[in-house]
Amino acid sequence: MKDCVLVTGGAGFIGSALSTDLFHFGMDVVAVDSFLEQVHPSRKRSEFLDPRVVLIKGDVRSPETWTTLLAEYRPLTIIHLAAETGTAQSLTEATRHASVNVVGTSEMLDALTRADVRPKRILLASSRAVYGEGKWQDPSTGAAFYPLPRTHETLAAGLWEPEAPSGQPGHPLPHRAAEVFPKPTSIYGSTKLAQEHILTSWCGAFGVPLSILRLQNVYGEGQSPFNSYTGIINVFHRMARAGQSIPVYEDGLIGRDFVHVDDVVAAMMACLKANDSEDHLLDVGTGVKTTILDAAMAIAEIYGAPAPHICGKFRDGDVRSAVADVTDLTAETMVKPAITFPDGSKRVGDWLVSRGHI
Repeated sequence: MKDCVLVTGGAGFIGSALSTDLFHFGMDVVAVDSFLEQVHPSRKRSEFLDPRVVLIKGDVRSPETWTTLLAEYRPLTIIHLAAETGTAQSLTEATRHASVNVVGTSEMLDALTRADVRPKRILLASSRAVYGEGKWQDPSTGAAFYPLPRTHETLAAGLWEPEAPSGQPGHPLPHRAAEVFPKPTSIYGSTKLAQEHILTSWCGAFGVPLSILRLQNVYGEGQSPFNSYTGIINVFHRMARAGQSIPVYEDGLIGRDFVHVDDVVAAMMACLKANDSEDHLLDVGTGVKTTILDAAMAIAEIYGAPAPHICGKFRDGDVRSAVADVTDLTAETMVKPAITFPDGSKRVGDWLVSRGHI
């Protein structure tokens, strides 16, 4: 049996970007991936996936996948990326999200138990979606509060900002795992929080160090240009490149923390290189709020496209604001995200054009 670093969902965007760095550990790198058509419409290996990676096509929900893999390899490090994503999509495909994200995780752990494999560390790519609307502040009293999910009725009425107890619009606070209680408002977020709980229980019982990274909105070169559920950056580039005015939802002031995949890789590698038995629960982003309107304007400017326009549409299940507090990330890993959104977005546009995707 060969020792390896195992990456579930390893043929995807983040797994491919991470792949070359994983050979730092001096052993085989194995990626297991189902090649979901929504993410891999061409069924081709990503240009960013290191050619040395052993790629196994398999479903993490299938016991047979794990039996076959563990008959040949012993994972000493596991990066668990395999997941169904998409906040809005999860509302109408709840069973698929729960099956892959929750059952896929439990099947992996059951297989490790059967094979008597205890990794030196497991890293979970979790999501800012576990916070839901997160913690907000009442501008009148300064008191913190957790707003209720924004309903279809409130959004249809154009009431975008969650209301504080004083009756005024609240002020969003950054996501910090040590201070903000998870309260998901989407099925996707609920399944990611379930992954955290399942892995925390198993790793705690078997003495396996666990790194949980709650990722903000990850973007970058290599992200599927065909999957509308993985983010809006590629969609905006496609529209601007075609000379169209980008439609911006709500009032344009939805806040997001767009973090480039290279910064995410740096954070992951710092956790994986930790030579101690400490667990991690960290927020990964830039710590900088970018409104959707700002993002659309920056991308339109790259192509000289018409100015974006506020369309007033909305997505059920979307949260108003999501920005990371990266204090703990930097303190524990010495990683400080360095790629600004204008620079990162320009890199994405150059890649999309050079590959003929837009």
